[in-house]
Amino acid sequence: MPHAGTDDQSDVIAFLLTKAAYPVAAAISHIQTHGAHVFLCGAVALKIKRAVRFDYMDLSTLARRETMLRRELDLNRAAAPMIYRDVVPVTRGRDGQLALDGDGPPVEWVLRMHRFAADCELSAIAARGGLTDQIAETLGQVVQHYHATAPHRRQAGDRLIGDIIGELARVLADFGRELGHDRIAAVLDRARRSLADLAPTLRARSAAGHVRRAHGDLHLRNVVLIEGRPVLFDALEFDERLGTCDVLYDLAFLVMDLCHRQFERQANMVLRAYLLAADGAEDAGLAALPLFLAVRAAIRAMVGVQTDRATGSGDASGDEARRYLAHAIRFLHPAPAVLIAIGGVSGTGKTALARDIAPMIGACPGAIHLRTDTERKARVAQPVYTAEARATVYRRMLDRADTILAAGHSVVLDGTFLDPVQQAAAAALATSLGRPFRGLWLGAPEATLVARVTLRRGDASDADAQVVRAQLAGQHPALGWTRIDASGPPQATRAAAGAALAGFCGNDRRPAPP
Repeated sequence: MPHAGTDDQSDVIAFLLTKAAYPVAAAISHIQTHGAHVFLCGAVALKIKRAVRFDYMDLSTLARRETMLRRELDLNRAAAPMIYRDVVPVTRGRDGQLALDGDGPPVEWVLRMHRFAADCELSAIAARGGLTDQIAETLGQVVQHYHATAPHRRQAGDRLIGDIIGELARVLADFGRELGHDRIAAVLDRARRSLADLAPTLRARSAAGHVRRAHGDLHLRNVVLIEGRPVLFDALEFDERLGTCDVLYDLAFLVMDLCHRQFERQANMVLRAYLLAADGAEDAGLAALPLFLAVRAAIRAMVGVQTDRATGSGDASGDEARRYLAHAIRFLHPAPAVLIAIGGVSGTGKTALARDIAPMIGACPGAIHLRTDTERKARVAQPVYTAEARATVYRRMLDRADTILAAGHSVVLDGTFLDPVQQAAAAALATSLGRPFRGLWLGAPEATLVARVTLRRGDASDADAQVVRAQLAGQHPALGWTRIDASGPPQATRAAAGAALAGFCGNDRRPAPP
């Protein structure tokens, strides 16, 4: 429960609701959260911390509020310089009047920001159906870059997650009426067992530098689209312990938020783009993703109930909180990993099919889509297309698939697979790991394929009409792979692939286990 601070902020709030606090005359909006007041006027946004004290956050004194605002500025300025400006005081003059950044003594501290339109938040963009594949892919790249430049921390990853699970257990013990004692017990028991299994992996990741001072609060409402590019803002500033975590645990909040909102395709593409940008360095860490997703979902369930109790709102958040907890249970029971390969000459629609089916295969948010074209271009600026270079690309792709499958995550391979040696290598990889394998071979008439590759723009593939004709002349359709007519629209190809894969691969889009 919150406790009032020692400072009365009423006169400061009243001042920030007047035009005297702003450089332009415009309507003023006042937004309140559990820990802050935000004032919007024209292109200006001003934020003060609320004078409250929670068990996890103390803003009860002027000095603490200044410290937290300056920490917020430091954490966010590098990633969002177009939003964050500076920290200035609200001062009281000799005449008793308040001023922003005046000459008198400070009575409150303000984080001064450049305002952005609320409809540019990714939560709003997603709600109106605007979260495109391109935005999702760019978001994954942006988050990976954020993590790559974040400071390392030496805390043990298993201890960090263990502490969070322990806190969840303490708080959730009192929430049985709202969330159900059995469901709470199911989540906590499974999470503890998963942590015990993953402890060596998490400790190894800590030693390898995967624990960093991350964002800490990475969900859709804390990402804004500015000039067409996702920008991360409002990183968690009030607790260094909570802001320090495995980078995949940080990413898991975003992935979980997308899945909870039923944007699983976008969640899949964010994860895929993140892993590709990390150049395979995070692939093995996927073993911990189900636990990370579950803990994030359980925290959201806990916060929902806490908010209802703190605000006297009854069970207003109850349905959503229970849905979060059901997601946590689902995440902790991931579907078994499988390997699917999609082959065929250029222009058959392999990549479009892989993107469509990947989110529905295996553990949430779906299989990892590995594509020879993107793997090739991730290696060198000017790709080489010799037989030796192609073999290297396939070997690299299969090596990544090996790591991901061993981590318990499904994979969809996307390449021409014209060489029987490469076809056999994919099947042999699945056999060596004891994972089910299914190959799909797409085909279409030459005229259709030539027309498709001729119309391509901005694609990772460089295939043209000449390449297509050469591939058709030298192809060796894979024996034992399911043939699919890809001459029609993508929907028809997807339906045929779905029929071919029916009953082969499970997924996490099923009722949560009891």
